[in-house]
Amino acid sequence: MILSDTCNIAREHKRAKMSFNTNLLNILIILYVCLNWGCSEGAREKQKRELDFHTIRLSSLFPSSSAPRVLSTRASNTKSSLHVTHRHGTCSRLTNGKATSPPDHAEILKLDQARVNTIHSKLSKKLPDLIRQSTSTDLPAEDGSAYGSANYVVTVGIGTPEHDQSLMFDTGSDLTWIQCEPCVVSCYYQEEPIFNPSSSSSYRNVSCQSAECSSLSSATGRAGICTGSSPRSKCIYIIQYGDSSYSAGLLAKEKFTLTSSNVFDGVNFGCGGNNQGTFLGVAGLLGLGRGELSFPSQTAAAYNKIFSYCLPSSSSYTGHLTFGSAGISSSVKFTPMSTIKNSPSFYGLDMIGISVGGQKLEIPPTVFSTPGALIDSGTVVSRLPPKAYAALRSAFKAEMSQYPTAAGFLILDTCFDFTGFETVTLPRVSFTFSGSVVVDLEPTGILYSPTTSYYCLAFAGNDDDGKAAIFGSAQQQTLEVVYDGVGGRVGFAPNGCN
Repeated sequence: MILSDTCNIAREHKRAKMSFNTNLLNILIILYVCLNWGCSEGAREKQKRELDFHTIRLSSLFPSSSAPRVLSTRASNTKSSLHVTHRHGTCSRLTNGKATSPPDHAEILKLDQARVNTIHSKLSKKLPDLIRQSTSTDLPAEDGSAYGSANYVVTVGIGTPEHDQSLMFDTGSDLTWIQCEPCVVSCYYQEEPIFNPSSSSSYRNVSCQSAECSSLSSATGRAGICTGSSPRSKCIYIIQYGDSSYSAGLLAKEKFTLTSSNVFDGVNFGCGGNNQGTFLGVAGLLGLGRGELSFPSQTAAAYNKIFSYCLPSSSSYTGHLTFGSAGISSSVKFTPMSTIKNSPSFYGLDMIGISVGGQKLEIPPTVFSTPGALIDSGTVVSRLPPKAYAALRSAFKAEMSQYPTAAGFLILDTCFDFTGFETVTLPRVSFTFSGSVVVDLEPTGILYSPTTSYYCLAFAGNDDDGKAAIFGSAQQQTLEVVYDGVGGRVGFAPNGCN
């Protein structure tokens, strides 16, 4: 009897164990399915929302001025890299300057629109006469201009001995120039001492009969001017920007020092004795365009016209500007570079489409292909053809319907009042370029924040379907952007400032 009971207990225990194992296996199978495909429609929807939307703290989009400085490890560890700071950021060496107080957002967007207007005028060969006569300048009123001031700054050593000079860098400009003593008419305030060519043993002027002087026409929109008729006459450059800023002086050659192991003799640059405009604080501009006088073209023997950068997401961070292929991420995806009609200095892109919240917008391909598109480090807010912008705005507003709207802000017409919100959920926005290259934007590339509670969609529409789209610096933030001039391609990768 006892033996029989023991056997029964053993059989029951075995059945229970088998049942437990079966149930455990079923649970594991269900858990696996849930983790990989979602165990319910609600779970799938939640997973999709996490993939297609950002939930962020608003404070991350509007950092405090007392936030700690964060330096780019890429710029610190790569020999041919320079630290990139925002011109008015807390990491910038210019912030101690009394004349470099940050412009307000209205001024930033007005200057941005002036730059865009000039770019579009250049592409249509309808450049306005932008030089205004005044008591402070006697520049000739000729057609031709560049594109306005940029906002991101690197420090370069110039001359022998070298003098550190803070330069805005600009992919939309070819000519590199700095302010020089003596200021024959006027110079604006800059943080570092103004460069004096007489103190440099490596400085020399460029002849008016030289090929470099002839290249000024494409680099600046104006031919070089001769100081005289002799073979030794010097070459004078004039460059005028879309916001009526300008620089004029002698075209010269000088030693440029990026790092101790990256030194270049005989770099052509403008030594400006007459300079005015919106450059306050910086010494001048580093031209990164595609033309013959650009810095990438002049250093092609060393870097093969390859450079990359990451624009920091806020004023408390630094990014990098790196020349050459060293350190380029293996995750970079390249799209073919196109040539922009009437302006071969620009880096053109073939824009294919836009997605919002994981859904590709219904935009006919001709909307982008007819006017073309370009990438520009100096334009802040991306510009889109009207039909493309209307589709983006409509889709974004539909996904943001739970938040109160606000009045538009200058060129930004889709705004929200986030008063009382600590976090918000944004639809992800991505751009598709030729070659199936998809670029996902960070939240700082989706919203522009004039105040801590007032945010706007960080895009604007062109006033004409025939005007080119521009992929601006706000949308490029935190991305690694790679320019391969010889290979004819532009690359993108996430987390580029790390």
